[in-house]
Amino acid sequence: MSSWSDFGYTFIPIFVAMDIGGLVPVYLSLTKGLSDEEKRTVSLQALFTAFVISVLILLVGRLIFRVLGITEHDFEIAGGILLLVLAILEMLPIALHERPSNPHVGPVPLGTPLIAGPAVLTSMIILSGLRGSGMTLASLCANLVIVGLAFQQSKRLTQWIGEDGLRATSQVISLFLAAIAVSMIRRGFQGLHF
Repeated sequence: MSSWSDFGYTFIPIFVAMDIGGLVPVYLSLTKGLSDEEKRTVSLQALFTAFVISVLILLVGRLIFRVLGITEHDFEIAGGILLLVLAILEMLPIALHERPSNPHVGPVPLGTPLIAGPAVLTSMIILSGLRGSGMTLASLCANLVIVGLAFQQSKRLTQWIGEDGLRATSQVISLFLAAIAVSMIRRGFQGLHF
C-alpha cells in the first residue's frame, strides 16, 4: 500500500506540472498542416526528448545546477523566457499566414520546455529526494504515456472543433502560453534572493 501512496505522491505533481489539457491544443497548433505520419514522428520525438531530459535531470540535475552555479529559479526564468518568445512568434500575423508547417517541433518546443519544462524538472528533483528516483521515474513514464495517448487522439479534437475553431483556439492558447511564461518568469524572480 505504501508503494501506491508513494506513486500517487509523485504522479500527481508531475501530472499537474505537465498540464496535459493545455498540451493538446498547443500540439494541434504546432502540427497543423503536417501529415499523420509527420504528426506521429513529432509526437514520438517530443516524448523521447522529454524522457531523456527528465531522466538526465533526475540523475544529475542537482550536480549540474551546482557545477553551473544556477538554481531552480534561474532554470524557471530561462524556461519562461523561451516559452514567451515562442508564444509571441505564434501570435504574430506572419506566424499565422506565411510560416510553413514545421515537422521539427518535436524536441523543441514540445519535448522541452512544454512537456519537460522547468516545473516538471524541478518537481522531479524534489520528488526524487522525498520518494526516491525509482518511484519518480515510474510516475514520469506513466505521465508520458498519458501525453502520448492524448496526442494520438488529438485528430478527433481537430474534427470536432474544425479549422476555424482550431485557428481561434491556437491564438487563445498562444496567449495563455505567454501568460504561463510570464508566470514562470515571475515565480523564478520571486524565488531569487538578491
